Amino acid sequence: MIRSDNISKSYGPVQALQNISFEVQKGEVFGIIGPDGAGKTSLFRILTSLLLPDQGSGTVAGLDIVRDYKRLRQVIGYMPGRFSLYQDLTVEENLDFFASVFGTSIREHYDLIAPIYSQIEPFKNRRAGALSGGMKQKLALSCALIHKPEVLFLDEPGTGVDPVSRKEFWDMLGNLKQQGLTMLVSTPYMDEAERCDRVALIQNGQIMSIDTPEGIIGAFSNPLFAARSDNMYQLIKDLRTMPGVADCYAFGEFAHVKMEETTHDPLLLEPSIRAFLETRQHRHIEVKPATATVEDCFIELMKNGR
Repeated sequence: MIRSDNISKSYGPVQALQNISFEVQKGEVFGIIGPDGAGKTSLFRILTSLLLPDQGSGTVAGLDIVRDYKRLRQVIGYMPGRFSLYQDLTVEENLDFFASVFGTSIREHYDLIAPIYSQIEPFKNRRAGALSGGMKQKLALSCALIHKPEVLFLDEPGTGVDPVSRKEFWDMLGNLKQQGLTMLVSTPYMDEAERCDRVALIQNGQIMSIDTPEGIIGAFSNPLFAARSDNMYQLIKDLRTMPGVADCYAFGEFAHVKMEETTHDPLLLEPSIRAFLETRQHRHIEVKPATATVEDCFIELMKNGR
């Protein structure tokens, strides 16, 4: 459904994308996961025919992203990262406008957008600029779906909205997946990877890994622990000097301690970490086993230079 073959793009001396290749199957939710500046938006703009690649090629729904750009724009829905609807138009006026662009109407494809649009329909006479972040996202998604596209591109849809709205948005995407819609979603939030069928981890314009979320996490084989004390900054510095520690980094309220792969009894690692911190005068120490996440795997791949 979507195919990228060695796509590269530079802006002057900056290499935004380097030989990006992947495929997305029909009905799949495929995530492009990476931090700001990794190249996600440039890739989306190329695949939606808004930007020309320097080299490489791609197809979406069987259409070439360069030669067939006019037909391509009729079969895709694109929701950019920044809210790009008309702020001075009302909710209903925005939806009517986008429907008219594609030669359709709200009524014709209302069944597709109903579960989403029904949540903001009570505010249909409110100007788009006056909506909350979550409501703006629902309106933008409704406009991207109004012509019943074959493929939906969502560039960082969760950025700028609260966690509850983010969860609601992904629940809506789950409902769209059940209807067979193919989706390419980019996000800097590693936890959103779990909502995708497969993900590509991208950094500095290069794809480091492509797999299911379970497959990526399954490749993390080192013992992992979560630790904290009264001085987190010093804790991280100290643990990085502890023999047997491969890495230590901040992770929410804790620090994640990645141990070297060892034949030692894993049950002995937890008390050894605690004892080490006690010798460094830390107080209120807490150490417990941790389960690796996609974020842990991303950090590992990034530090290994992959």
